[in-house]
Amino acid sequence: MKITSRFTVAVHTLLAIHRFEGKSKTTSEFIAKSVNVNPVVIRRILQMLKNAGIVEVRAGSGGAELSKDPSSVTLYDVFKAVDSLEGELFHFHENPNEACPVGKNVHKVLDEYLENAQKAMENELKKTTLSELFQKLSDIEFPGGKTSKNI
Repeated sequence: MKITSRFTVAVHTLLAIHRFEGKSKTTSEFIAKSVNVNPVVIRRILQMLKNAGIVEVRAGSGGAELSKDPSSVTLYDVFKAVDSLEGELFHFHENPNEACPVGKNVHKVLDEYLENAQKAMENELKKTTLSELFQKLSDIEFPGGKTSKNI
């Protein structure tokens, strides 16, 4: 099937929550401006992240904040929290011809490789934590550790 944009929107959302913590209320409207989507999209993502225990959302215009230590949350956790995969990563065509020696055996030939590829992707996502992404964002934004007083 396909990996939905919910995953990258969720990561963007978490980066924004962390980046603006203590500086601005990270409401769905505020985050939506950064992501450039409708606030309803952000509210749905925040609800999924809340259900996974990754964020807390304060009612009204209270905003959102992380509820877990960023070093304990991996990209895989975010991926799973927002149901990023619709079906399996690789969707097999529905009806291979069972009368054909290839059609009859194509699953036996390919399934293991496709499952291994999906597991490899998931294992790669498990290697990166939110704190690593926060640090990378900071390094890009403030080379040499300099910060801006306007933020």
